[in-house]
Amino acid sequence: MKPSHPFLVLLGPLISGFIGLFSEAALNIALPDFMGIFRISAATVQWLTTGYLLVVGVLLPMSSLLVRWFTTRQLVFTTQVAFVVGAVVSGLSGSFGMLLVGRLIQGIATGILIPLIVSTAVAAFPPQRRGRAMGLIGLVLMFAPAISPVVAGLILELASWKWIFWMMLPFVVASFIVSVIFLRNVREITRPHVDVASIVLSTAGFGLFVFGLSSIADQGWSSPLVYGSLVVGVMALVLFVRRQLRLTDPVLDVRAFTRRNFSVAAATIFVNGALVLSVIYLIPMYLQQGLAVGALAAGLVMLPGGLVNGVFSVWAGRATDLHKPWVLARIGFGVAIVGGLLFLLIGAGTPIWLLILAHSVVMVGVPIAMTSGQTYGLNSLPSSLGADGSTIVSTLQQIGGAVGTALGANLLSVGTQSAPPVATVAAATVTGVRYGFLCALVLAAVGLVLACLFRTPQHASAGDRREVTG
Repeated sequence: MKPSHPFLVLLGPLISGFIGLFSEAALNIALPDFMGIFRISAATVQWLTTGYLLVVGVLLPMSSLLVRWFTTRQLVFTTQVAFVVGAVVSGLSGSFGMLLVGRLIQGIATGILIPLIVSTAVAAFPPQRRGRAMGLIGLVLMFAPAISPVVAGLILELASWKWIFWMMLPFVVASFIVSVIFLRNVREITRPHVDVASIVLSTAGFGLFVFGLSSIADQGWSSPLVYGSLVVGVMALVLFVRRQLRLTDPVLDVRAFTRRNFSVAAATIFVNGALVLSVIYLIPMYLQQGLAVGALAAGLVMLPGGLVNGVFSVWAGRATDLHKPWVLARIGFGVAIVGGLLFLLIGAGTPIWLLILAHSVVMVGVPIAMTSGQTYGLNSLPSSLGADGSTIVSTLQQIGGAVGTALGANLLSVGTQSAPPVATVAAATVTGVRYGFLCALVLAAVGLVLACLFRTPQHASAGDRREVTG
């Protein structure tokens, strides 16, 4: 039975999810400060990001198993405790090692919570109202990392970096109170058999794959550490998938991919995640290294795009419930292509307003494509595959983000090296960023092609038609 007020059920986890994704991006702007504070190298400080993404990447695929073993309330309260412990450890840290431990603890919370939010929405909302739920989730998943540079930059300007963590505590308390009052258990606990070999393969596969992607910016594609991690990670994932297909109670039921509509939608979510993270990575590089703009000013330049993203995430959710989601997905990627074309006009003497416009246009298209794709894909699955589908799309979004960041970093490096020898560091950076923006345009175009492959009711079989329309 669906809860009578599903939005209230989802509110507590959404607040916690906002904290997790804010934390994921906020610390990036403080990395140069940490190098000086702890007297460490760029390769070492990068573990604050790499380690966090590793933990998230390892735990995401486990979510569909966790929701079958523990209640929704138990999992949400566990993540809230982890956020508090991680924030306190990080806020009190006097060494880099202690700070890293705090970040990893918060990564545990985020890795559990992101797919849990989506699976809770699928269980709590009827199909005809899931678009609004996905829009609200999109507001959290994209708005938090969009505004985190501004908030983190302001904190660094006015106070100690430790306040990045202390400011999270009131939000965790608010999330806990709301969850105690409104959160309900929305899934049946079945406690299936836990296949240890699957967990080992999943941990090795996703962990090594995310580690390899995260190491590209520092090591480069030619590094044995990078391609070794990627190759071994992919091999472990292949073995993981094969094992899931043979198990009676799989850790992650990959049979969801046998549903054509879900598979295509999942691909668009992966591409969308890569698109948005590549842009979010490249813009600060252009501003701070290419134009010598400060951290706070760079964050303020990105703020309009973040606000636009939030507004259109909510609008896209309502529109998806009222209109054809496959049409909205095409519109979203089409708008993102326009933004990508505007990015190609960016150069050393480009006015800031053009950068803000390009970013804002992309941030209009991204939530429209993401929300409609998520809703369309998850509505194509039976309720028995809802938790697995939620885990898959959340995992693909995060891995897509890691791929987008890696592509952006690599193309930035290639473009910088291709600049004339007499070019300044700033001019070479601008050249590199243009290479990265071209990648963002290609990703938007690939997304549009995938969105055109969505099967409409007119071309679907009778069974598929029932799935598409919910």
